[in-house]
Amino acid sequence: MQPLPRSAALVVIDVQKAIDHPQWGRRNNPQAEARIAELLAAWRATGRPIFHIRHDSTFADSPYRAGQAGNEFKPMVAPRAGETVVAKRTNSAFIGTDFEGQIRRAGCDTLVITGVLTNNSVEATARMAGNLGFRTIVVADATAAVAKTGRDGRTWPAEDVHALSLANLDGEYAEIADTADLLRRLES
Repeated sequence: MQPLPRSAALVVIDVQKAIDHPQWGRRNNPQAEARIAELLAAWRATGRPIFHIRHDSTFADSPYRAGQAGNEFKPMVAPRAGETVVAKRTNSAFIGTDFEGQIRRAGCDTLVITGVLTNNSVEATARMAGNLGFRTIVVADATAAVAKTGRDGRTWPAEDVHALSLANLDGEYAEIADTADLLRRLES
């Protein structure tokens, strides 16, 4: 179990009120925000870098659209003064933003990724982070997915969508960990 460097950045993706909109349906990991809050507290206590990613949808019917209540961060994991907020309009925090530049200027080589949705913005951001050469860790119990229906009409439960997304990332793009493991690594 390798300790986390002081430069390890916590990345909180799209944890906005919009994720509670009924259009998403039931999700797995209802405790994800509580796990993210634990990680935020530890990162804040140790002075490590934190990046909050906010999705500003350009779709008129999206609960994530700027100017709506859904665009606001959930209070439990909201940024504090001095913490970086990166606004994005696509699934990856790297597309159309200066996220990579901000991370590099902060001297971060390790990204610890949390948030929603595991199979969308979390996976897209983690894949790009890995491809860009960052040590990338996705926190399984601090991410969440919703059910998806395939082209054949089969609906995949949120737990399966989440597990498959983590399996897609594991090894090639990222390391998969849980909150308790990461908190131990901070103490090492």
